[in-house]
Amino acid sequence: MSVPTPPPEPFPPITGDKAELRRRLRVLRRERVPARDRAADAESIALLALEVAHEAGVGRGGWVAAYESTPTEPPTEALVAALQGRGVRVLLPVTLPDWDLDWREAGSDVPLGRDAVGRAAVVFVPAHAVDGAGTRIGQGKGCYDRALARTDGVRVAVVHPWEVAREALPHEEHDLPVDAVITAATGLRRLPSWRTRPARA
Repeated sequence: MSVPTPPPEPFPPITGDKAELRRRLRVLRRERVPARDRAADAESIALLALEVAHEAGVGRGGWVAAYESTPTEPPTEALVAALQGRGVRVLLPVTLPDWDLDWREAGSDVPLGRDAVGRAAVVFVPAHAVDGAGTRIGQGKGCYDRALARTDGVRVAVVHPWEVAREALPHEEHDLPVDAVITAATGLRRLPSWRTRPARA
């Protein structure tokens, strides 16, 4: 007999400002992540990333931007490896002293410049939370708001199952929405601004 999948843990109440919400979301990660099956999450996320890349028309030699996950973030190691296994070129961010992002190709330390993200047909971005309109709660430094302004690629947030908010998240005028959100438990959810872009070599 199959065991039913438990529902995602609830999102915390949306009260206070973004900084306070971000603090509570970090606490939840420390509490909940140890119980996750990281290997299973990594495999699910990698398969979903391949689906997004395919829909965006990314083929061999095309570019996608991703990132190296921290221990409490949803794992992205398999995501990067799966894309590279299909011949996709993967950009990874390098945080600069001014909190902007430079980029390098996975497997190389050669800096490619801040505008390199413009090559990417898909940009996988970290987030603490995402709502149904694509509003994203990030680290609070504005790194990705600046980077996403340099690309017209599909923006995809990767979060834990409990980090998809049913209510609207606080946002500011400069916040750029994501087009889709991935969780290991609930799959790929396309948001109102979802669009696909042709692959670019």
